[in-house]
Amino acid sequence: MTGRTVAVLLAAGAGTRLGRGPKALLPHGGRPLVEHVAGVLADGGCDQVVVVIGAGAPRVAAATDLHAARVVVNDDWATGMASSLRAGVAAALEPRDGEAPARVVVAHVDQPGVTPEDVARLLATHRPGRVTASRWAGAPAPEGGRPRWAHPLVLDAAHAGPAAAGAVGDAGARAFLRAHADLIDVVVHPGDGRDVDTEADLDLLA
Repeated sequence: MTGRTVAVLLAAGAGTRLGRGPKALLPHGGRPLVEHVAGVLADGGCDQVVVVIGAGAPRVAAATDLHAARVVVNDDWATGMASSLRAGVAAALEPRDGEAPARVVVAHVDQPGVTPEDVARLLATHRPGRVTASRWAGAPAPEGGRPRWAHPLVLDAAHAGPAAAGAVGDAGARAFLRAHADLIDVVVHPGDGRDVDTEADLDLLA
């Protein structure tokens, strides 16, 4: 695998359904969840991690140690995940030392079960010009037998900008994935890839 890998960690949400403040600050393993997931992405092989924060941004910044990451504040976070994706991808695609990234990983802060091995598996499978999405072996079967594409996912750098540009509301890159299904390779991970969305999901936080 040649060229840099930059991860975009979407961590701007307010966690309204859960009602415990920004998900970035949920405790996991003795530290804020956003620190944990940023570390997983780095340990899995990402050369740089861009963390997008929004809700409670000053509090999140003050309560976390993200010195190894680049932190981007999305002031439009309340409009939905799409604005965070655009902000994160724009930062990720900026050249560093004159070199643009080869691929962009998109991950969500509310998936504490993702491991460095999962990230490494995605990167090892990814091919230039393609999109590599996750599928979780323990997740419910997709309705109607349709393919289920989940996060984290890897976008060739050439696709990252268009995927972010086409995002609307909370749909993220979904419109791009549906329009370009022929570009997608799927990696199956163990586990169920659950999000921390409600009180019933708090068992994911140790």
